[in-house]
Amino acid sequence: MSFFDIVVQLGDSMLNSIYIFLLTLLFSIPIGLIICVIRMYAWKPLQWLVKLYISVVRGTPLMLQLLVVYFGPYFLMNMKLTTEYRFWAVIIAFSLNYAAYFAEIFRSGIQSIPVGQHEATYILGYGNIQKFVRIIIPQMFKRVLPAVTNESITLVKDTSLAFAISYIELFTEAKMIAAAETSMMPYLVAAIFYYVLNLIVAGIMSLLEKRMNYYKI
Repeated sequence: MSFFDIVVQLGDSMLNSIYIFLLTLLFSIPIGLIICVIRMYAWKPLQWLVKLYISVVRGTPLMLQLLVVYFGPYFLMNMKLTTEYRFWAVIIAFSLNYAAYFAEIFRSGIQSIPVGQHEATYILGYGNIQKFVRIIIPQMFKRVLPAVTNESITLVKDTSLAFAISYIELFTEAKMIAAAETSMMPYLVAAIFYYVLNLIVAGIMSLLEKRMNYYKI
C-alpha cells in the first residue's frame, strides 16, 4: 500500500478523532465551569462532593474511566452494548475527565483575579451574577488560555485511547493497517496527522490570545 493510499484510508478515521476532540471540548468546558463554580461557591457538602469527584477523576487513568463508562451499564443494568453507544461512551468519559481538569484550571484563573476587581464591582453596583459574567469570566479566560491550550493539545493525543473499547479512530485504524501490511508507514502517517492537528489547535488558540490582548492584565 502506497503512502497516498494510507493517507486516504486514514482520512475517515482522522475525522472520527476530530469529532471526539470537538465534542469533548464542547461538553467539558461548560461542565468544567459549572464544577468550578460549585467547587468555590456552593453549599459545603456539594463542595466536598465535587472535590471528591475531581480527586477521583485526576487520580485514575482515563482509559480505566473509559472502560467503566462503556461496560458499566452492561454489568450494572444488563444493558446491551451497541456500536452507537461505543461512540457516546468515548464522549462521556472524555468530557467528564477533561471537565475535572478544566474546573481546576478555571479555579486557578478566578483566584488569580485581584481582590480590587471584586471590590470595584460592588462599588459600581453589580450583583454577584453580573460581576461573575461581565468582569470575572473575561479576565479568567484570558489568564487560563495557555493552560487550556495545553489541555487541548493533550486531548488531541488522548483521542487515541478510544482504541480501548474498539472505537475506530486514527490510532486504531493505523494499527490495523500496520498489522495487515506489516509496515511502519501507517504509524508515520498517523503521527503526521496528529502533529498537523496539534499545530492547527495551537494556531487557533494563539489567534484567540491575540484577539483578547485588548484586555490588559
